[in-house]
Amino acid sequence: MKTKAILGAAEVARILDAARTEAEKHSWAVTIVVVDDGGHPLALQRLDGCAPAGAYIATEKARTAALGRRETKQYEEMINNGRTAFLSAPLSGTLEGGVPVIVDGNVVGAVGVSGVKADQDAQIAKAGVNAVQ
Repeated sequence: MKTKAILGAAEVARILDAARTEAEKHSWAVTIVVVDDGGHPLALQRLDGCAPAGAYIATEKARTAALGRRETKQYEEMINNGRTAFLSAPLSGTLEGGVPVIVDGNVVGAVGVSGVKADQDAQIAKAGVNAVQ
């Protein structure tokens, strides 16, 4: 039987804190979502000024990164490069801003961010991920 790491409450808190700090450093109003390896939400924080839709979009970005085991930017690039059939995949967060949390080569969760430009969303998500890697 295999043993794998999981995101516990302490790790989730560190991820949220680091991501929020990155967003606040730039005065970016975003929603930050942390999910487990199955894409199930562990935490959501919507910063003041972020549109309500940000909560939905960030959750889907995080879920897609966890289930797909890759950054959502890769899906967006595939679609933008002509692989439009990927739009029918059962993943709805195919915009940049979802980043998996990888520990010992295994995806243990993901962070999704929405509210600013795509690369800025990803920058915030990566700051959160880096807090536990």
